[in-house]
Amino acid sequence: MRLRWPRRVAAQVLVVQLAITTGVMVLATGLFLAPLGSELDDAATRRALAIAETTAADPDIAEGLLTSAPTPSGPVQTEAERIRRATQALYVVVLDTHGVRWSHTTTAEIGRHVSTDPSVALSGHEIRQIDNGTLGRSARAKVPLLDSGGRIVGAVSVGIAYDSVRQRLIGAIPGLLLCAGAALGAGALAALAVSRRLRRITHGVAFADISALLDEREAMLHGVREGVVAFDRQGRIRLANDEAVRLLGLDADATGRALDEVLAPGRTTDVLAGRVDGTDLLTVSGGRVLVANRMPTRDGGAVVTLRDRTELELLGRELDSTQGLLDALRAQDHEHANRLHTVLGLLELGRHERAAEFVAGVANAHRASAEQIAERVSDPLLSALLVGKAAVAAERGVSLRVSPATLLPDRVVDPRDLVTVLGNLINNALDAAAGCQAEPFVEVELRAERTTVVIRVSDSGPGVPPELRERVFAEGWSTKRPAAPPLPEEPSDPPRPAFRRGRGIGLALVRRLSERYGGMARVTARAGGGAVFTVVLPEALASDDLAGDAPPVAGDASPAPQLTPAGESR
Repeated sequence: MRLRWPRRVAAQVLVVQLAITTGVMVLATGLFLAPLGSELDDAATRRALAIAETTAADPDIAEGLLTSAPTPSGPVQTEAERIRRATQALYVVVLDTHGVRWSHTTTAEIGRHVSTDPSVALSGHEIRQIDNGTLGRSARAKVPLLDSGGRIVGAVSVGIAYDSVRQRLIGAIPGLLLCAGAALGAGALAALAVSRRLRRITHGVAFADISALLDEREAMLHGVREGVVAFDRQGRIRLANDEAVRLLGLDADATGRALDEVLAPGRTTDVLAGRVDGTDLLTVSGGRVLVANRMPTRDGGAVVTLRDRTELELLGRELDSTQGLLDALRAQDHEHANRLHTVLGLLELGRHERAAEFVAGVANAHRASAEQIAERVSDPLLSALLVGKAAVAAERGVSLRVSPATLLPDRVVDPRDLVTVLGNLINNALDAAAGCQAEPFVEVELRAERTTVVIRVSDSGPGVPPELRERVFAEGWSTKRPAAPPLPEEPSDPPRPAFRRGRGIGLALVRRLSERYGGMARVTARAGGGAVFTVVLPEALASDDLAGDAPPVAGDASPAPQLTPAGESR
């Protein structure tokens, strides 16, 4: 059966940890046993030296060496054997200056020359060593033997059986191996616990799979057209793909920093941080309409996805404009039907001259109203927007007025931005004024101050409380309820689908556009009731040195045009 290297990360880590733990235990045991043998040898030789010094210090040994002969029953042998038995030494040998033994464990060796060189001890020096003798290998020590006068009269050699030293070393090995085995077992259990935790964290995938997953994740994150931002449990940015960096305008060093450090306070920051609950939350960042969804992760962090709905929002607003135009055309169609019925009746009554006067009056009034608007608002898009909104306002029972102070030259840098601002303000004013008074109205003022455009839209609605005058410009905040699908005007008309978009975006876009121009947007109270929305857009007009400053028209004697569905003045 062939052993194969495991593929899973947890199994590989377990094998490596077990190998490391085993290797460390073997190395530690070897490093412990190596000096243990030397320490035991040193202890045995020191013990032999202590016995030899004690024997040499006995005055009876030196006196017996000088006064008796080397015999098995002599005083030196007797005293040496007593010391040997008392200390459990292998041998205690006393020798004279000629190297002849006066005592020995084997009595037959008494009177014979020693088997090792005694010159070092006879010269007055001590010696410790592991050596072989007549009794085998032993740990021995030799010291000089002095008489009462301090003269060297011989030497004492003491040996400790080396087998006892080896037995002590061997006896220590089982306990050492037991400790090593316990440490190895503890290491194996720890490695198994780490391996299981790692397997749970990595879901049992292999290293190759992890590498492939990382490559696929990088490709997916940087290839999708949605922004993805991941946060850790402390709220720091863990990663942000290219689309998220573009949509949020993040710096290159945003990774690892707190969200409040890289984004200004506002709804976008609150949505990303999870301080706003819900799904498909709308927010505006850098003039872009974003849809955000936040999903928490198991480690306490979160992943936020961002979708750019700017183009969809623009298309929706264009659809709103188209819908408004259709409503205006439908209203004018009704008015024209009434007028045609009137003309038909006059003709049937034979009052041809009165019919001609009626048609001429309607045409002249329409032409005069359109020309009056075009004189005050030179930009065709804005003047057309006012005419179209007037028809919608009339259908809703609201009078749309153009202030006498209105005067806007045809030098608008980007008319689409002004159409967005003015259209949103008029829509909100119509919603507020409709059905609030007996004669509801909305008044529009467009004024140029050098290269700055001032837009002011007032209404006769309920107004905006002071505590809500800042919140009305926040993304996603609205007091409106989703509109119900419009009913068909005639039973024969097919039902028209209603287009619903997220509320709370219009005024937020108005403020963002004004801030992008370096201006401002605010709401105040109108004298007599209602609200006044004022938007200032610096550098919205191209400079015209030849045109000079336009004279003020606030005191113009001509009355403000009041538009009806057909465009005639009332």
